[in-house]
Amino acid sequence: MTGGMYNKRRIGRQYERAAGEYLASLGYEIVEYNFSCRMGEIDIIAQDEEYLVFCEVKYRSGRMMGHPLEAVGSKKQQVISKCAVYYLMAKGLGEVPCRFDVVSVEGKEIILIKNAFAYAGR
Repeated sequence: MTGGMYNKRRIGRQYERAAGEYLASLGYEIVEYNFSCRMGEIDIIAQDEEYLVFCEVKYRSGRMMGHPLEAVGSKKQQVISKCAVYYLMAKGLGEVPCRFDVVSVEGKEIILIKNAFAYAGR
């Protein structure tokens, strides 16, 4: 892995941890960070009351690249949805209420969008 890629991943992990701490402050119980499977990755998996929540964390240092929430397009939603189904099957969880949240980190501002998108699998 090149130095630039490693540094970007390390910075991303820092923002994911900050997002996780924010979610925990709201009462979420963090189940797992960076769940990976062959379909992709989910940044944070957490429990929020009865919901198992699959969270995508997006960060930007400024608006030149657009708002972080704009970065979760339909393709990314499909990847997260497929990973979520795989996670549920791998953990033997069956029919549990789930939702997809997005956490936007922009500078020091953190915004949570609950139910940011619906299941987008095929």
